[in-house]
Amino acid sequence: MSEVLDALERTFVGLPSPTMGVAGHGSHPCQGIYWHAERVRPKVAFIATHYSVDYAEHYLAPYLAQRGFGFLGWNTRYRGAEDTFALEHALIDIGVGVRWLREQQGIDTVIILGNSGGASLMGAYQANALSPSLSVDGRTGEALAGLMPGDAYISVNSHPGRPDVLTNWLDPSVTDETDPTQTDPELDMYNPDNGPPYSEAFQTQYRTAQKARNERITLWAQGELKRLNNAGIMDRVFPLFRAWADLRFMDPALDPSDRPCPACYLGDPAIANKLPFGLGRTNTLRSWLSMWSLTASQARAELQLPVIKEPALVVQGTADTGCFPSDAESIFNSLGSEDKHLEMIPGAHYFEGPNDHRDRVSDLLTDWVKTRF
Repeated sequence: MSEVLDALERTFVGLPSPTMGVAGHGSHPCQGIYWHAERVRPKVAFIATHYSVDYAEHYLAPYLAQRGFGFLGWNTRYRGAEDTFALEHALIDIGVGVRWLREQQGIDTVIILGNSGGASLMGAYQANALSPSLSVDGRTGEALAGLMPGDAYISVNSHPGRPDVLTNWLDPSVTDETDPTQTDPELDMYNPDNGPPYSEAFQTQYRTAQKARNERITLWAQGELKRLNNAGIMDRVFPLFRAWADLRFMDPALDPSDRPCPACYLGDPAIANKLPFGLGRTNTLRSWLSMWSLTASQARAELQLPVIKEPALVVQGTADTGCFPSDAESIFNSLGSEDKHLEMIPGAHYFEGPNDHRDRVSDLLTDWVKTRF
């Protein structure tokens, strides 16, 4: 890979957003790296963004640049700061990157690439660029109305939305949101009396309780936000405990795939579930409602993807320990595109490893794009 990198041009891009200017210390809210082969001016480019993870050096960037495409690994103002996330401003910041590709780089075809959590975010971007659905007035509303849509949508190893994935991972045995030691053993998936394997009755009870926990937090956040606002306080921070508890982490018979089991992205899920690391670990009331709430967030595939009519590709690695075959099928089924394809291929979440998985997925994306554009 070092030889490949030597043959690529990488340009840092820092730009202001219509709703946020340059910080006093000098950094731009929108930042990223534009990748392409030396002495090549691509006419087709990918753009990839995540809710909070830095995608400037996305693992697919050098592979796709090597194959003749441009690749903008793009970050919004929320990189590393998801506790302040607001969907409308994230979409506006993505729009800055898409506009830069078209107007400054002369890109004719923009491929909206959603990877991992970025798929629902990029899907929401494409949907709102086609048909704005967020109810926002003023300068923010004007900026949303000016979003440029991409020409195709690709999802790689993703879930249907952050509210969905968090709810599937929430530990419903929690009885006190302020104390991670307080749990109900009858709803504890790590209690050997409950499994694995998990009975159908336990699965139903468990999934229902997960949704109920999400809704309890949502109702509390809405009420707390109203209380604080009445006192002249805009928002507050709160933690989230125990969010590594998807039944599929422990039971390979659920949503079967080639994944190792038991496993999660942090290794042993029973240990990870007691650590202060994971999805939604720190939130504000507003960021919870914008990003994590099943009933309040708009960043969900079922709400946004039906709007997308452009060609679409959904790719899922069969050894992914956190995004599962049913997630890919849900994304695929939600898409409004007539030209859409679902591909299950070998590989883990980031197609990492000492094999050719990254080359394989890059070849797949290349062939799919070249047959259409």
